[in-house]
Amino acid sequence: MPPLRRSLPAVWRHGVRVATAPRDIPEEMPLALTFNRETYAVMMGTPADLEDFAVGFALTEGIVARTDEIVTLDVLEHAQGIELRIDLDASRLAALTRRRRRIAGPTGCGLCGIDSLAEAVRSPAVVGSDSSVTAADIAQALRAMEPLQVLNAATHALHAAAFWHPVEGIVALREDVGRHNALDKLAGALARMGRSAADGIVLLSSRVSIEMVQKAAAIGAPVLVAVSAPTAHAVRLAEAAGMTLVAVARRDGFEVFCGEQRIRAEAKAHVA
Repeated sequence: MPPLRRSLPAVWRHGVRVATAPRDIPEEMPLALTFNRETYAVMMGTPADLEDFAVGFALTEGIVARTDEIVTLDVLEHAQGIELRIDLDASRLAALTRRRRRIAGPTGCGLCGIDSLAEAVRSPAVVGSDSSVTAADIAQALRAMEPLQVLNAATHALHAAAFWHPVEGIVALREDVGRHNALDKLAGALARMGRSAADGIVLLSSRVSIEMVQKAAAIGAPVLVAVSAPTAHAVRLAEAAGMTLVAVARRDGFEVFCGEQRIRAEAKAHVA
């Protein structure tokens, strides 16, 4: 199913109906993640880059530690939505059974319906990378991200997550109506490319909530940069993970909420 649909809304201005005008709007549908034929989660999301989403979700939720623990992955269309059918190897399936958790996440929320409060605020992975960046790096990464948000440019309704490398620029960018889905898609894309997030910047077009920190930490991102502000709990989790959290990032500057030691004042030459 295409990720966008053409609509023809009536346009009103100053209390008067003036025209009808075509507009692209994003599709949003249930995405069921099933592991060995059992439903683990149903998320509302954009039907694009779904293999990346399935792999990234499995990684950032701790269902698998490596992509080779996924035996098969199939994308199946149903009348009600799309099933991402994943088969795990025997060891990971046993671990999943012990850690059983069901969530139903509407747009903008990855934790609704969660069974365990402790799971919702689970401690993030500790980021070991000492990679650092400059203010110029952050500004360059933000400038590079915006023109690549193709779906959002058409709809003004999608979030994006991207990975920027000091030599390569934007390595991957993924979009979705859900900000956490976009980050999962990015995680999956990097994993399927065999890339690490340890030597660059993860960029978010959204605010930073706790699940965004948890997912970024799970892929080893040392620097997380967001356009909007973080929640207080997200800052605490980023500190616990040893991450650098930059938010309220604009063209003229940004705010560092923790991990400022990774921000260098002077640019260094990058060697390819």
